[in-house]
Amino acid sequence: MTVLTVGLSHKRSPVALLERIALAPEQRPELLTELVALPGVDEAIIVSTCNRVEVYAAASDPHEATTSICGALSRRTGVPEADIERERYVHVGDQAVRHLFSVACGLDSMVVGEGQILGQVRDALKDGQREGTVDRVLNDVGQRALRAGKRAHTETHLDQAGADMVTHGLNVATRHLRPGADPLTLTGLRVLVLGAGSMSALAANTAVRRGAETLLIANRTFERAARVAECLEEAYDTVGTRAVPFDDVAGELDKVDLVITCTGAQETVLTRDDVAAAVDGRVDHPLVLLDLALPHDIDPGVHDLTGAILVDLEALRAAAREHATDFHDTQIVPAVREIIDEEVTEYVTVRQAEKVAPTVKALRSRAADVVAAELARLWGRLPDLEDQDRDEVAYAVRRVADKLLHHPTVRIKQLAGGPAGHTYDATVRQLFDLDPPTSGTETAAWAVAGREGDA
Repeated sequence: MTVLTVGLSHKRSPVALLERIALAPEQRPELLTELVALPGVDEAIIVSTCNRVEVYAAASDPHEATTSICGALSRRTGVPEADIERERYVHVGDQAVRHLFSVACGLDSMVVGEGQILGQVRDALKDGQREGTVDRVLNDVGQRALRAGKRAHTETHLDQAGADMVTHGLNVATRHLRPGADPLTLTGLRVLVLGAGSMSALAANTAVRRGAETLLIANRTFERAARVAECLEEAYDTVGTRAVPFDDVAGELDKVDLVITCTGAQETVLTRDDVAAAVDGRVDHPLVLLDLALPHDIDPGVHDLTGAILVDLEALRAAAREHATDFHDTQIVPAVREIIDEEVTEYVTVRQAEKVAPTVKALRSRAADVVAAELARLWGRLPDLEDQDRDEVAYAVRRVADKLLHHPTVRIKQLAGGPAGHTYDATVRQLFDLDPPTSGTETAAWAVAGREGDA
């Protein structure tokens, strides 16, 4: 079984395409079920964020699985399969594992080092477990990815150097509100947050900690917005926080300085007309709107309005490039990559050892057959041998066979983790005339493809 990644991300795909292929939470369970019913796909998880849509699969036929996965994404999202094929990337085998580890560590994020992706990978694994689309292969890879991510955050200075999407977005947005001012402060400003999910709650909490004077929270389910507002009021007594009905949002726009949206809606939440009415006659400073959603919450036509500044994912991507350059100049990324290398090496070693397990078992079985045959021949020649003596002789012969096999079986497991591991397996089978391995093993071609990277 081969680990496979088929994905689209901010690294090479335009935001417009990522918006079209974005998967709402309610779409993922059905897609997971569809994926494992496809030809060549045995296990599957989906990592879907504002920066990426990736399917990780345990595939019996990676070529066939890649085509099947692209077709399933097309059917579920309405994006033409040709568009997906043009923009998608594919990683196979060890490179797919390395990619997932890099994603979990935050090295493949728009904001390099951000920590939210680790929780999103964890959620993707839990979704697959709940839907029954995760078995031994992806569970092992997923757990190792989470371990790599945890190590990256605890053993390096990744947390101090990296920033989450909310923090990055607020830094960019604040520069537009107060050019030249400290981007880490919102003192005296009025903030409206749309949405009450984890990212929206983080945005609200960050805005309060940065000194926002007033914080309004709106959500389609008013009770959820009220709960977030209540929690913030209990935690901070220096800010006026209240929930507002979602239908009243347009009427609140002219009363705030900054709007942060991340609702998870599949349609536009704020129209150009909503924003135009709010900024009509605005003279002190522009209304800044930070759209962290995928698909977008705010009509892109807002870019054309005087008195409004829309900071969307495209703008954040451009700003993140400078952050990434500075980040990679530190010693943090090499330290994280070293952790990833260690985790991938351990994974490969264990997996290669598992692949030679049938050969080791067959070798020991062959030895046991030889021992049994020779003992039977000996008992025929010594029919009067006492039972106790028979036991001693049988024990000694088996001990000799075990000792002779011990070192070769240990070494083949060790050598299996090397670049030519599969050749040792084949050599042992030829030397001892063992039956060839049965189904479930990878072909040499796919083993090579897995080491080399993209299919």
